[in-house]
Amino acid sequence: MNKFVALMRRYVYDYTNRHDFTVCDEIMVPGYTLHMGTYDLTGRDSHYKPATRKQFEQFPGLSLTVNEIVTNGTRLSLRFSEHGASRRHNGALAAWGGIGLYKWDGERLTENYVEQDYYSRREQLASGHPKPIEAPALAPWDTSPQPENRAAEHIVREVLTRGDLTAVSGIVFDDAWTGAPLQKILQPDGAVIDDFFSAGEQVAFRITQSGRLLADFAQGANVGRAAFLHMTGIVTVRDGRIVGGRVIRDRLGLYRRLQANSL
Repeated sequence: MNKFVALMRRYVYDYTNRHDFTVCDEIMVPGYTLHMGTYDLTGRDSHYKPATRKQFEQFPGLSLTVNEIVTNGTRLSLRFSEHGASRRHNGALAAWGGIGLYKWDGERLTENYVEQDYYSRREQLASGHPKPIEAPALAPWDTSPQPENRAAEHIVREVLTRGDLTAVSGIVFDDAWTGAPLQKILQPDGAVIDDFFSAGEQVAFRITQSGRLLADFAQGANVGRAAFLHMTGIVTVRDGRIVGGRVIRDRLGLYRRLQANSL
């Protein structure tokens, strides 16, 4: 088993699914940094553990299912589903997707850019109608590193910075795989690439997209306002074009900024 993949197996089984914080010290450096939405949490013990503990308290049986692993040996992306019953919502059930891009020092994790579909989770907990769990990867721990692909990177960078991902056929956003409608959130005018790597045909990324709010997500005077949106994704490039992929957007973060009028 690849060493980075083996480390992520410990992350999933020994730490996350067992809720065992003692494992964090073994698999994360003290300065471990988590980037999610507008939050940048640096410090394994001072910031990361307290934030995660709140999640485990709300979802005492929280579990993580691995949907996909992509790695080039130096970098790794984990696509996953989290699911559980919320103590704050009288035991209401929910399942939601996420994509994280991890860095390591050859022994322990150092940094992670991740987005989770908390917007879908919020809807599920409010309605009492949980979404299904996305199919698990058949053999995630047998994933072999694939070489970097500069040609694929160039194609994806062009789409991220100059195009519109929602116009690319084959990319599934958020919980749309369950039959939920695809929301057109922004008319993009550019993006800052926060993290990015390739592995064979696949390219993983985290971007901060800028643009104008669309009526599919915003209402009234908010339509047309300038806004930004964080997202992580894994896309597949073949024959010179993007042919598919999964993207998770921080819809809840944008929704909350709209409610607070703090775009």
